[in-house]
Amino acid sequence: MGTELGGYMGKVLQINLSSREISEYPFSDEDREKYLGGKIMAAKILYDELKVGIDAFDQDNIVVVSTGPMTGTNAPSSSRFNISTLSPQTGFLTSSNCGGNFGLMLKKSGYDAIVLRGKCKEKTWIEITEEDVIYHDATELWGQSTTEVQENLNKKAGKIVIGPAGENMVIHAGVFSQDRTAGRGGVGAVMGSKNIKAITAYGKLKALPVEKNRDEYKKYIKKWIKMIKKHPLTGSQLPKYGTAALLKPMHKHHILATKNFKYGTYDDYEKVCGETLAEKHLIKNKGCITCPIQCGRMVEVDGNVVKGPELETLSLLTANIENSNLEQVFKWNYELDELGMDTITTAGIIAFAMELNEKGLWDNGLEFGKIDNISEIIHKIAYKEGIGEELAKGVKWLSEKYGGKEYAIHSKGMELSAYTPRGAVGQGLGYAVSNRGGCHLNAGYIVLFEIFTFNMNPFSKVNKAEMTILSQNLMEACSAGGQCLFSLYPMVPGFVVKNPTSPVAKVLNFILTRHIAAAVVQWLNKIKHMAIKVPMIPHIKGVELVTGMKMDFGRYKTIGERGYNLEKLMNIKLGWKPDDDSLPERLTDVPQEKDNVKSKVPLEALKKKYYKSRRWDKEGIPKKRLLNKLGL
Repeated sequence: MGTELGGYMGKVLQINLSSREISEYPFSDEDREKYLGGKIMAAKILYDELKVGIDAFDQDNIVVVSTGPMTGTNAPSSSRFNISTLSPQTGFLTSSNCGGNFGLMLKKSGYDAIVLRGKCKEKTWIEITEEDVIYHDATELWGQSTTEVQENLNKKAGKIVIGPAGENMVIHAGVFSQDRTAGRGGVGAVMGSKNIKAITAYGKLKALPVEKNRDEYKKYIKKWIKMIKKHPLTGSQLPKYGTAALLKPMHKHHILATKNFKYGTYDDYEKVCGETLAEKHLIKNKGCITCPIQCGRMVEVDGNVVKGPELETLSLLTANIENSNLEQVFKWNYELDELGMDTITTAGIIAFAMELNEKGLWDNGLEFGKIDNISEIIHKIAYKEGIGEELAKGVKWLSEKYGGKEYAIHSKGMELSAYTPRGAVGQGLGYAVSNRGGCHLNAGYIVLFEIFTFNMNPFSKVNKAEMTILSQNLMEACSAGGQCLFSLYPMVPGFVVKNPTSPVAKVLNFILTRHIAAAVVQWLNKIKHMAIKVPMIPHIKGVELVTGMKMDFGRYKTIGERGYNLEKLMNIKLGWKPDDDSLPERLTDVPQEKDNVKSKVPLEALKKKYYKSRRWDKEGIPKKRLLNKLGL
């Protein structure tokens, strides 16, 4: 269809895998202005096209791989791309974000997105170039690890691949690009169900800002990168210690998931924290293309230098299963990546199985603190062998068969990430209402404000719903633009991060949990236009300079709000019910600290406020007036 906007290639490639028919999916500039790109673009396509009532592994399921307008423009942290589909893990819409080089090279080949329909008759890998789409026999690649298959394909091309877990349709299998992962929701399992081992993309085209803004944009990028490098989170903490820097404060504030989320602290935290990793094991930093942060850790496993674990993996495979052997975590993380599985879900399954065994509900050989059989269990899950066949079905399924629903740590069938929310109740709300399930990011990541920066009374209910909504909307817009969510960190004033106990920080903390602050945030959530750019969120002006769209805080935030509501509407079509916005009783009914009755998630009260503030009805359904306002 072409485009008059900058940053886009103007074409969406549609592939019918069954018939091998190639076409262009219609996506107009009006659509781009409303949905921007990435996961919101994908939600729009899936809402319009996905059949209701099908199984995730049905050939009628659709996979959308999409980029944003910032991808390929040299904006900081802009190599991200998104994969959305019907999740085999939750039965709802899932979107999984990834770094790596595939998004960049997809745009260089001339496309903003790919829409995959149908199913390949044989094991296949697909090659996309500027001129053609070529099918190749993947028989020899089948069974190879995620690293092996990438090494056997065009070195210059961008790639997305699956490992053995995806081939075997393990419901939490991921898709890999270089050593980065679209890990959550089972997108790799859906690729495997379609007999696709890999997709490569290669070209030499460029995604450019609109002509009139190019010189200004170059100057703006330099300023933007300087801002990121100057901020204490993105310029110091993340490069120095990676995401694992958060493990120590998580323990301090009682939000470090320990022993299947039974506790919030771990006695051996110093043996496995980010500082220990950096001081004793770090080989070098690594990051995604175009990222000035370089938060990735490279460590040694069996004499090879490989990607180290992120915070979620590190926490859930140490404290949550009571293991203090950091080098074993490096090994398991590497094995999970090579097999192509989500580390968060796998770790959650193992912890739950350990508790089932401990309570005598399932004799499975897994015990807290016992680690000699973990590698074997990981392998069995990937291949659905022996006990792995049941473990591969996830915590929700296991709890329905063996019991233990009250401590089955998931939301909507997706295992929770490493922040136990009884010490940060706003994060608990986010987990429950998240469209894709127990995800800390789709939850709004309000723990950033509750614990890591503002310390805004983690047990208070005031302003948690409003802040969650604002954060979710901004993160949706950032992701749709094609940028890493870490690039939003500078929205938190650096002086608060550096001096969280300073008088100014204390005053801000006090204000943030007052009803007047909640009213202000709610006002910000409602405005559709606000003619300021907000310097702390440089993405707004960046999108305007690249695309040529008029953009301000209100428009940018509203794009995110539109996307969040669109995903909600999709889930409603797929059968969502109010009870699906839930958490296990361990998190909502049992205080984490015996002397603090507030150390549990007051979920029903928070949900009531959240639904009202979202302008949804009491059942959590978006109201018609809101949908009209959002153009939905």
